Amino acid sequence: MKVLSIGLGIFILTCSAGAEVFLETFDDRDIIKQWQELKILNFGIPGAVHSWKIVGGQLQSKIIGEERMTRLFVIGDEAWQDYDIELDVKPLRKHGPAHIVIASRIHQDKKGQTWGVLSTIGDTPIPEPESLARCFGGRLLVGDIFLRYKTKPYRSLSVKNWSHLKLSVHGKRLTFWINGKQVLGPVILEPKNFGHGVEFPDYAKGKVGFGVSNYSALFDNLRITTGDDIPKSVTPRTKLATTWGNLKQF
Repeated sequence: MKVLSIGLGIFILTCSAGAEVFLETFDDRDIIKQWQELKILNFGIPGAVHSWKIVGGQLQSKIIGEERMTRLFVIGDEAWQDYDIELDVKPLRKHGPAHIVIASRIHQDKKGQTWGVLSTIGDTPIPEPESLARCFGGRLLVGDIFLRYKTKPYRSLSVKNWSHLKLSVHGKRLTFWINGKQVLGPVILEPKNFGHGVEFPDYAKGKVGFGVSNYSALFDNLRITTGDDIPKSVTPRTKLATTWGNLKQF
């Protein structure tokens, strides 16, 4: 097995089937510089303070106060097409209605608008407080156009306990698992024309991300399995071999 590293902290394992496995264990504090933060559904409450930082080999999302926006950590290449995303998350504290999110196929259109598909687990305050697993897509930074693909009543993740999330996006089919249980899917991602010159795009390719809304939480052991292409935006360099057995256990 061959092991490479991307940037400062992502490992690539070249699999026999031709796929590439990207592994981030957040042991390098400088890895944050390699990620892009997106703020979406921005209904922030004045006075709330948020930070991302590496703490004890884990990525911490910390909020002081309460806010109503979704914050994403994004990486990858817009040429990525089919992939599986897995990560461990430990909610530490809810600061009001809150959810955890995995984002897929994040890309910009010719007008410079950012689109993507979000899969979330947690609260939705409108129209009534309820915990749901959801899949929806839209124009992320503006937040004015969204298409709901699938929702299902499902309990929020346990606070101060680790959970494992997995998202699979292949072609037009999306599937979402929580702690090994298939919760949503397969969801069919179809484009839609809203009229007035606004067309919901066909999600063929895009970057990946994960994040929070109104949670303080820890993230670890991010694994992205893609096709053959190494991201164009980063250059690999040789690193000592590792094994899956060396991943942090909880």
